[in-house]
Amino acid sequence: TADFTFVDDRLAAWYGLTAPGMGLRRVMLRGSNRAGALMHGSFLTVTSHPDRTSPVKRGQWVLGQLLCEPPRPPPPNVEGLPPETNPTGTLRERMERHRTQPSCAACHQLMDPIGFGLENFDAIGRWRTTDSGFAIDPSGALPGGGEFRNAQEMTAQLARDSRYPRCVTQQLFTYALGRGPEDYDQATLDRIAAAWSADGMRLRDLVTRIVLSDSFRQRRGEAPTGATP
Repeated sequence: TADFTFVDDRLAAWYGLTAPGMGLRRVMLRGSNRAGALMHGSFLTVTSHPDRTSPVKRGQWVLGQLLCEPPRPPPPNVEGLPPETNPTGTLRERMERHRTQPSCAACHQLMDPIGFGLENFDAIGRWRTTDSGFAIDPSGALPGGGEFRNAQEMTAQLARDSRYPRCVTQQLFTYALGRGPEDYDQATLDRIAAAWSADGMRLRDLVTRIVLSDSFRQRRGEAPTGATP
């Protein structure tokens, strides 16, 4: 939910912001249609297809990386959304027709409503209000959470979701230690996540808490390749 980002003149023009001049500068986003990492062009681009957005990829990323509740793998032989030469509606409308198939509905009803919240951003993250000439509806809902009207409301709900601090703590813990958490790490993760959430969830504070934990400071070194353990 950060209300700032870093841009130079070229990136500012791409984001629709006032050029800051003097190279890369921190700029405030108040009053703009962007906030936080989910509205950065980097995230929006890597979770898109080459020729269009992907509410599925975007929703799947949020579920797996921010809530630690990844959807099940798709069943075998499931066909993707067929392209339309002359679209008869927005991507959202075409996907809603597609997911009426029983084999698709169970997982798509979790992923798609999250991805639809980011449909105002095209395949490389530029702001838009229409898709194929049709007005975009960016409303959606989080699984087990409330409904939202747009991306800004969605990110605010994610930040308040009780699953979010615990999941992000686990993800950064895994990155810092180079391994996934074991059963004996759970109490440490719970303690760090609770303290980080209570203190306002600044990323630098989470990094500090992890590197000061016994799990990080007492991590055993890895034996050289070919050495006897």
